[in-house]
Amino acid sequence: MMSEKEKMLSGQLYDANYDEQLIAERNQCKDLCFEFNQIKPSDIKAQQKVIRALFGQIKSTFTITAPFWCDYGYNIEIGDNFYTNHHCTILDAAKVTFGNNVFIAPNCGFYTSGHPVDAEKRNQGLEYAYPITVGDNVWIGAGVSVLPGVTIGCNSIIGAGSIVNRDIPANVVAAGNPCREVRSIADVDSCAKDK
Repeated sequence: MMSEKEKMLSGQLYDANYDEQLIAERNQCKDLCFEFNQIKPSDIKAQQKVIRALFGQIKSTFTITAPFWCDYGYNIEIGDNFYTNHHCTILDAAKVTFGNNVFIAPNCGFYTSGHPVDAEKRNQGLEYAYPITVGDNVWIGAGVSVLPGVTIGCNSIIGAGSIVNRDIPANVVAAGNPCREVRSIADVDSCAKDK
């Protein structure tokens, strides 16, 4: 029989509200977020130590500006030269992966979690989680919400205030509610993976 955590990580409906293991993991994560948010902004070493304890994978250079909140931490992976401004929230019940050179403006949210349409299931504390992937060289404007299961392609720009509820291709400017491609940036795809 699968644990609720295994269900969560495999994209199935799972008990988010009453499972003791997940509650304990969220509480541990929230304590680390609280600790991070209380550190003096000038104490970068202490801030980075907490984030390294929190996130699942970190490359070399990153800046996270407090306040910052997430649910589990271990499902977050960031590439080199990652930057997020104030008030970033990542609900990481599923994997949230950021490429290299990702810049995130203030008040942005990345939400892997969703709830069933059926009220009876929703009221039982059930939810689902689908991964979010953000490619290399992406700039996300202020007040953007990225919803479950979305992939944002490399080199793209997401305009301020956008609600991203579907995949956004590489090399475009996209904006709106719902977010959609406004124009192309370039015809060259520089998102090839090193092999």
